[in-house]
Amino acid sequence: MSGRRAEHSEGAARAAPTCERGGLMSSALDATDVLVVGAGVAGLACARDLRAAGVSVRVVEAGDAVGGRMRSDRIGGFVVDRGFQVFNTAYPQVRRRFALKELRLRPFTPGFLVHTPTGRLNFSDPTRRPRTLPELLSGRLAGPRDLAALGLLSARDMLLPPGRLKRRPDTTARTAFADAGFSDAFVETFFRPFVSGVFLEDELETSARVFHLVWRSMLRGTICLPTDGIGAVPRALAAGLPEGAVRLETPAAGLTDDGVLTAGGQEIPARAVVVATGPGAVPALLPAVDLPDYRIVTTYYHVAPRSPLGEPTLLVDTRRRFLNTCVLSDVVPSYAPPGHTLVATSVLGRDGQGRERELRAALDEAYGTGTDDWDLLTVRTIEDALPAMPPPQPLTRTTRVSPGRYVCGDHRATASVQGALASGARAAREVLRDLHR
Repeated sequence: MSGRRAEHSEGAARAAPTCERGGLMSSALDATDVLVVGAGVAGLACARDLRAAGVSVRVVEAGDAVGGRMRSDRIGGFVVDRGFQVFNTAYPQVRRRFALKELRLRPFTPGFLVHTPTGRLNFSDPTRRPRTLPELLSGRLAGPRDLAALGLLSARDMLLPPGRLKRRPDTTARTAFADAGFSDAFVETFFRPFVSGVFLEDELETSARVFHLVWRSMLRGTICLPTDGIGAVPRALAAGLPEGAVRLETPAAGLTDDGVLTAGGQEIPARAVVVATGPGAVPALLPAVDLPDYRIVTTYYHVAPRSPLGEPTLLVDTRRRFLNTCVLSDVVPSYAPPGHTLVATSVLGRDGQGRERELRAALDEAYGTGTDDWDLLTVRTIEDALPAMPPPQPLTRTTRVSPGRYVCGDHRATASVQGALASGARAAREVLRDLHR
């Protein structure tokens, strides 16, 4: 079935045990202190913190499972995340909220591969893979000046207190690299292809302050994936809520003076409402909220008869024909059935006529192997994958919109799991402060 798209979804990988399906709620469940609209990680974190403080809370979610953008499906025995995502163990909110062993995390290689016109380069962290140090010092990857600049930048970001990084004057990442003394050639070979895949933009226009904080987290943590897919992360959050606290397939049509009106015409009264939906639903619920531009990304999932790489490593391209590609089943073998290989490749923008064919040619060259016998399993386009973060970028913003109305999500902090969780935590603090008044 080479070249054809074979998609037969088996639904969400697993449903959170605390969820119930939409429909009319009993009157005993209607009233609540706080109603959270949206069961992504920001909304679930908010609900967890409110519940821990003794406040009654319910979550309504339009979808058929928790997670928002962090969802995993099963298609023909393959685990398919809704867009390529990774999980960083160094984020403070991650360390606070998750028992990492329960997620059964599988790590990526600490580094990445770069496909260049003259061959493939292997940039690895020598502090974790000492055997790569000779190659780093050989001059093949970078000259002495760039290596010194990289070592200094990494040491500062890793060792300085986060507060010092947050107080730095903000510029674009491109300006920050120039100020740090990197050559243009090194920026184009190392930073630009890698950073493009992190922030989903290829002009290095993201806030330097955000870059330094993300770079710090990568140096201090491990980039990995849960064995059951990225959707295991929000499911773990939802599992900490009481049975029935999350109501699935219950889209909110609007806010009322007393709570939320569902698309089914039912009003759910609440003393406070927290809107934690994706950006597409925010304007209809809270028109006063200003939203940033969002990056669009499309991920192509191919099935190959064998791994074209043989290691759990990200591969990027200096020509930027794709953001990144990796063999997911090299990272987590259970992402693919036995005898099959799952390859994920992300590109900026939407799918279009002929784009997958052009991508195959780029992957053929980057992996150094033929792709004629690869099958296209599915394509995932995420319209609101990440908010744009040009400088000066605020690292956190209040979630209060008006009395009893709040909004949270990564667009109120930084475009990351850390930002979404932190925004949910801030919403809970502000709600509790106002309720106690």
